[in-house]
Parts: sequence; structure tokens; C-alpha cells
Amino acid sequence: MKILRYLLLPVVPIYFMVTWLRNKFYDLEIKKSKPYNFPVICVGNLSVGGTGKTPMIEYLIQSLKNDYKLASLSRGYKRKTKGYKLADAEDSAQTIGDEPFQFYNKFKNDIQVAVDSNRQNGISKLRGLKLQPEVILLDDAYQHRKVKAGFNILLTTYAHPFYNDMVLPTGDLREPRRGAKRAQCIVVTKCPDALGKEEKQQIINHINPLAYQYVFFSQIVYSKIIFSANDSKDIESLPDFTLVTGIANATPLVQFLKQKSLKFEHLNYGDHYDFSENDISELSKKSCIVTTEKDFMRLKQHDVLKDKLYYLPIQVKIEHGEKFDALVKDFIKHY
Repeated sequence: MKILRYLLLPVVPIYFMVTWLRNKFYDLEIKKSKPYNFPVICVGNLSVGGTGKTPMIEYLIQSLKNDYKLASLSRGYKRKTKGYKLADAEDSAQTIGDEPFQFYNKFKNDIQVAVDSNRQNGISKLRGLKLQPEVILLDDAYQHRKVKAGFNILLTTYAHPFYNDMVLPTGDLREPRRGAKRAQCIVVTKCPDALGKEEKQQIINHINPLAYQYVFFSQIVYSKIIFSANDSKDIESLPDFTLVTGIANATPLVQFLKQKSLKFEHLNYGDHYDFSENDISELSKKSCIVTTEKDFMRLKQHDVLKDKLYYLPIQVKIEHGEKFDALVKDFIKHY
């Protein structure tokens, strides 16, 4: 794969120019972005792959759900349905996508969860509901410039920051690095515990934030308890297990489990992997399966896995989280 990416290096200037021109047309208002007179918060990234958008959306839900009527709007990646859909009790990962289904399962009493690849249409439909949301959280919509979010949160990982990358197909960036200027907040995610003040300042210097931009650092915090549909237990109580991941980057999770000296085999699938009947048959032979919460949403429908399938929850911990929360809430209060 790396060799193929380098062979495609001549395509990089073409991709760069196409995405740069697209953004320039929006910046010059040749192409139109639709603004809103109510709070719309976008969580996204410049790169493909996992930067932690799902846990960041959940962080915002936890922070805001007691004060505002919330809705989340996602594309619903790899769902089997089309168009706008508001999540209800009949839905699954197949009908709305694994991440929206995760939001619905955890927060259905606190938030309306919708999917629509056309974000303008999705926002219009949500605002037309009888129970009208006061704040809409856009999941992975940073490049969806037909919508002009009032507050953009850009995520970039500590291990692969956007400023050290190039655009597709050789790099991982969906658009040129200058796209970071649209963000009000830039959050460096998945930082190690030992990240020191000097290194943080070096990262901030590389990001070179503009006067209106704030930079935060965050970590992923793993639970010590794993959960099934009907049970929970301390992960350290497991003698051995099979780790199943279908996410963009499983390395931090694997490192966390290894640090606990746990014994496990790792079956690593592609991001948003669509498990086949043969995959499920092979997994049913395992005595105990631990997976991510996102993968659990796709796997839990299979009865043969019911008594052996657990997920490990994660949370985002933001350094100076009070300041981050205040920035978000100050934005909302301006409407």
C-alpha cells in the first residue's frame, strides 16, 4: 500500500489544486455556504482515518445535554438506507450507521439522532420537528461546505498531525493544510500521558494558530470495565480473549491492553468493516470477544455472539476542559 501511495505522488498536485479551488470558491462566495441563525457545531478533521470524532461528539453531548435540546446529524456511513432518517427504536447500525447508532443507544433520552448525506436537508428536517433541537452537532462535516457551521472543532492526532502530512493519495489529507484556518478550536487528540509542556508548545508552534483559534490537547481514557448486552466485568478478570477491531487505528487500544499484561489475540479488520456471515461463523468459535463500542453496534445483532461479546468504552479527557466547555457554551449563548 505504501509503495502504491508513492507511485501515485504525481496525482497529489492535481488533488491539491482541485480541493484548493473548491475551498477558494466557497471562500469567495462563488459557491454558496448556508449560515444559520441557531447554533450549529461541526466536529471534523482534515485527514482520513480515526482522529476521535465519535468520542468528541459524545463529550459534547455529555457537556450540553442538561442545558439544551440537542440533535446530532451524521452522514450515516455504510448504512443500507438513503436520504434523511431520524433514529428510532427500530433502527440498527445497518439502517443509520454504526456511529449514529452508538449515539442513539447511549443518549436516546437526551438527543435526537439523524442521518442525511445532504446536511442542509438534514438540518432543515431536524428544525422542522415538533420537538425542535436548539443545538445541532454535525459529525464529520468539516469538508461539507454547503453548510456554514458557526463553530468548527478540528481534530488532529498527536501521532499524525495534519501539519506533517500531505493530501491524498500519497498523504492522508482530504484537503490542503490551510483548511485548518476555518476552525475555531483545534484539538490534538490521543496524546500520551507523558506529553510535556515544552512539546505541547512545539506542537502549537507548528499549528501556528491564528488570533481567533484555540488549541487544546486531549487523551483517550479507557474504561476498566467491559460491557455486554446484559453483563459487565473487569477486563483484568479475563484469562484470555480475542480482540476484534474494525476501526481506522487500533494501535492505542492494543497498547493499552498490552500495558495491562492481558493475553489476547487481535483480529484487525478495516474501518467500518461489514462483517460477513463467514466472519461471524469464525468469531462464534471464540470463547470471549472484546471489541470497541462502535464495532459492538455492528456485531451485537448476531445471536451466536450474544453470550461472548463485550465492548470497552472510551471517553475523551480534554486538558483545560473547563475552558473548552466555556468556549462552546459562549458560542451557543450568542444566539
